[in-house]
Formats: sequence, structure tokens, C-alpha cells
Amino acid sequence: MSIDAPWSFRKKSKKKKLVETSVNLSNKAGKESKPIIGITIGDLNGIGLEVILKALSHPKIIQLCTPVIYGNSKVVSYHKNVAELDELFFQSQRSAERLTSDKINVVNCWNDSVNITLGKPTEQGGKYAQISLEAAVKDLKHGLIDALVTAPIHKKSMQLAGFQHVGHTEYLAQEFNAPEHLMLMASDALKVGVVTGHMPLKEVPESLTKELILKKLDILNEALKVDFGFERPNIAILGLNPHAGEEGMLGNEEEKIIRPAVIESKKKGINAFGPYAADGFFGSGQFNKFDAVLAMYHDQGLIPFKALTFGSGVNFTAGLPIIRTSPDHGTGFSIAGKNEADASSFLHALFMAIDIYRNRTEYMELKRNAVKKVKVEEETEEGEVAVSDD
Repeated sequence: MSIDAPWSFRKKSKKKKLVETSVNLSNKAGKESKPIIGITIGDLNGIGLEVILKALSHPKIIQLCTPVIYGNSKVVSYHKNVAELDELFFQSQRSAERLTSDKINVVNCWNDSVNITLGKPTEQGGKYAQISLEAAVKDLKHGLIDALVTAPIHKKSMQLAGFQHVGHTEYLAQEFNAPEHLMLMASDALKVGVVTGHMPLKEVPESLTKELILKKLDILNEALKVDFGFERPNIAILGLNPHAGEEGMLGNEEEKIIRPAVIESKKKGINAFGPYAADGFFGSGQFNKFDAVLAMYHDQGLIPFKALTFGSGVNFTAGLPIIRTSPDHGTGFSIAGKNEADASSFLHALFMAIDIYRNRTEYMELKRNAVKKVKVEEETEEGEVAVSDD
């Protein structure tokens, strides 16, 4: 299994212009460039810790970041043995307040004995996934870690444990007071956002509005600039119906909702195009002409994305004030404990979190410098006026 990956997911572009952003960029000025990346273990009965540890065995990881696993040393050791990673070592910590920067850190979030039932959804699997997630989010809020990479959870296990959210995205949106967010699947070559996320397909048409599409477009456009370094991204918008409605013969959402949203977004300065028929758009390779794609619903975007990028794709939650990525696969119960899991996607999620941290830091520095420059110019002009008045 190869887990080599490019070090940068940022597409080559000209230096981006400074724009206003609704994202709260809270990286601390003057902080060392090596970010601290928090990692949640996901469902301990799945492949989460296996892919985490395999990814962290990559020789470049410790040079690029300080990894912090939120879990339990005994559980980590168990999965380390499953993955046969005898040469991988970690440092146990009571908290993230004191970390070893050149080692893998494991913050012990509980001391209970845990029954691991590989390949099955259980209440304990959900319970400890939630404990790991809550501990990491707490430290993220306190600024002890710079970004979060989440291993897969199982919705049934989380439900058994009393978790009140559909998934990571909805939980993080609530915790960071970010009701407007976007599921963005990203790889080096393809980025796909979805207007409607985890909802039954029958509810999608009635949920689509011009205003919702405009909100998602704003978030996507901003993320492409701030988090991925595009100066003026080109975004393709997909239709809802077959053949993008065939001029109203197969549905009218394109003409009544989607096209008006595209037109209005252009007036706001967003380079949006469409709506395009989804099948031909991906089948013909037309997606290669754009920096990102906005799909109308979950499977419309994720099926072609995973077919084209599986193993290198990353789930990024755009619109949050914090950085969160995750692999593009689930808990992998069918192969849990067999040492067959491919860590490529998790490794890409780690690299992307590091890249986005750097991009946001650079963006904030450029913005601070621009503000200082304007202030100096204003003070100079005021001085010149004062001298002239004398």
C-alpha cells in the first residue's frame, strides 16, 4: 500500500487579492509555522485508528505538524498491534497543554476498560467516539490545537450512545455557531460542494431555493480563496433534473431557481456558470475546466467525486471558523482488524489540514499588512494636509 501524497493541495495561481471574509480566522500571530493537528479516533470498532496510525507512520508527518490523537493509550496500542506497526511510537499525555512537538501525542480522554468488538456497531463504540470528539473540540476552542482531522464514526453506534446529531458536520456547526456551512469534497484535481447534505432524496426539491444556493455559493467561493488560494475561482453549478431540466420538459427548478441564482451570483462578483447536466458534465471531463463544482444534492456530487478520486479525496467542512477535514470513507467494519485498510485518504486529510492552516495564516498576514499600509497612507495624507494648511 502506497501512502505517498503531494505536500500541497493548493492550485497554482496568482497572488490572491484581499477580500472581506465571514470566516473567523483565529490563528495566533507569531505562532510557529508547524501546526498542532488534533485527531479524533472515530469508532474504535472500525478502521479509524488503523488508518490514523498508518498515516502517522509517514516519515514527513512529524516534520510538518505535531499530531495529537484524542483517545486512550491502551486502545491505540491495541490497534497499533493490529496494524503491525512495531516501529511506531507515541507519547502519552494527560492533556494537550504540554505536548512533545517531535512525537505522536496521545491525550488520554478516559481511563475505563473498553470492550472492542471489531466490525460491529455498539454503544461503546459511539460513546468513546463522542468522548474523543468532545475533548478535541474543547481544545480547539481553547486554541490548544490548530486544526481537526476526524476519523469515521458510525451513525448507528452514535445513536446508541445518545449522540444527537446526524454527523460531525452538524455537531461542529452547532459547537462553533456556524449555521451556514458547506460539505466540500476536495482532492488536488477536483472539488465538489453540495447544496443539500444529509437529507432524504425526496426532500431535496422542496428544500432548494435561490437564497440557499446563493449562500452555498458564497461559502464555496470564499473557501476557495481563503483556504485553497484561488484568486478568482471558476465554479460550475449543476442542475437538479436529468439533462438540467431539458428547458422545462423534465422539471422547472433549473429555470425558476438555479439559473436565477447563477445570474445573481455573477452580479456579486462570483464566477459562477451553469446549470449543467450532471451526467455529461462529469462524463465528458468538463469538470476539469473549473476550480470547483456545486451539486444540488449529496449523491449527485459524491458519486462522481468518489469514482474519480477515491483514496485521495478529503471531506472538508467549509464555512466553519475552524479547520476540519476527514477521509472520504466510512468505518470499514467489513475489514476492521484485518490490517487491510488503505490510509491514503486519511493521509491526504492530514496534509490538507496542514495546507489550509498555512493558507489561512498567509491570508491573515496579507490582510494585516494591507490594513497597516492603508493606515500609514491615511496618516501620511493627513500630515501633508496639515503642512499645507500652515
